[in-house]
Formats: sequence, structure tokens, C-alpha cells
Amino acid sequence: MTADAKPLSGLRVLVPRGGTWGDLVATALREQGANTVIAPLVDFAHTSEEDRLVEALKRLEAGYYDWITATSATVADVLAHHNAVIPPDTKLAAVGEATIQAFASAGYQVSRTPTEENHTTAGLLEVWPEIDEGKVLRVLTLRSDVARPVLTSGLIDRGHDVTQVVAFRTIGVPVSAHTREDVESGRINALLVASPRIGREVATQFPHLPADTIVACVGPHTHEEAVAAGLRHHPDHGNSVAKRALIRTVESAIDQSDMLD
Repeated sequence: MTADAKPLSGLRVLVPRGGTWGDLVATALREQGANTVIAPLVDFAHTSEEDRLVEALKRLEAGYYDWITATSATVADVLAHHNAVIPPDTKLAAVGEATIQAFASAGYQVSRTPTEENHTTAGLLEVWPEIDEGKVLRVLTLRSDVARPVLTSGLIDRGHDVTQVVAFRTIGVPVSAHTREDVESGRINALLVASPRIGREVATQFPHLPADTIVACVGPHTHEEAVAAGLRHHPDHGNSVAKRALIRTVESAIDQSDMLD
């Protein structure tokens, strides 16, 4: 297939997150013919529960927990920032391709992941035999301040001893003046909206998008939240070939768990 024949040829796409997530998504988009600009609209800040986090990590290193869970690649960064060591007897359960890759790159061994067919937090609960064997497990769940505690709730419902800690906060980041100019002029002609928080940032930072700019929201919840925040989609793009191809490409590279803030 020639470059001109690829489904995303002609698109210059703003990728709104950096790190492992941004690299995976940008690579997938370029393989389909797009040009990409990685310009994070969100970043991650220290938790408001720092004392609880430090105490939980001390207990982790002491071998108190049977399992630790993560649904965001940023959790690996948090552990590295605190020089946290996961003991050999404590196992790690993770969801999301970017999350798993980030932990592997940081030298942590992942013991349990969902299947490819249902790579979600709910899917992890279905293929985690240890949580249904009748033994009460001590589990540390680390997440962002805006992520839904699906794993935490599922483990508590099964009777396990769960310590849940907000490990980091998701905050908005203003893009550079150059990037803003490229969006407003249409030189960047496609925006990827991969979470509700990113949708709010796009609506706030780019209130006057050119009419032909494609805004691709991944997932119905993200779309609803972005529209509620004031983000407007051009009606001609509602079901366009380019927009569908953009969303399919992102979903093929990153599963829904990695779309969380």
C-alpha cells in the first residue's frame, strides 16, 4: 500500500498524551499514513494523599500485600519516583498495553493481565483465579484521582482486604503557542480526544476550531463529557471515513483501560 492510499494520509493529528501511551498511539497513526504531533494536554501531579501513599509503599516493601494492581502506566512512574521495591512474594496485576509495557520497562514483573479478547479491568477480574479461591487477600490498588475504581470495587465485593490509594492527580497542561497556532490555522487538522479530561482541555484550549478539523473522541463516555464541556463537532464529520479510521487505529493500539485519565 502506498502512502497516498493509507487511510489517514493527509491528516496531521494532535496526540494529547506523551510517554509510553503517546509513543504507541503516534506509531500506530503514522503506520496508517498520518503525521503526528505529540502535545500533551494532561499531565500527572503528586497525589493529595502523599502520606497515605508513602505509608502504603512502606507496607508494600515490607511484604504486607499479596498483590498490587495498576491500570495506568503512571503508577510505574510513581513507584520509580519513590524508589519502591515490589517484594518477590507480592504479585502485580495490570491492565492496559501501555501500563504493562511501562512496568516491564521499569523492571517490574507482571503476574496477571486480562485476555486480549476482554482487555479491561472487568476482564481482569474474570481471569484472576486467586481472588475466587476463598482466601482473603491483601491488595494494594493504586490509581489516579479521576479513574473509576473498578478493580477496587470488584475486589472488595469478593471480600478481600483492599488498601486503595490515589497515587497521582491528573491536571491540564496548556499547549505551546506554536501548537495552538497550528490547531487554529488548520495545519493540525485532527484532534484525538482519548478521555473526558482531555475532552475538557480541548474544549477550553481550542474554543474556535476550523470547520474542517476532525475531532475524534474514543468511546461514548468521552464523547458525552467532551460535548458537555463545550467541544463541538462539525456535523459532516460525524461518521466520516477518516474519523472512523482514526478511532479504529487508536483502539487497535491502545485498549479502553488505557484511555482512562
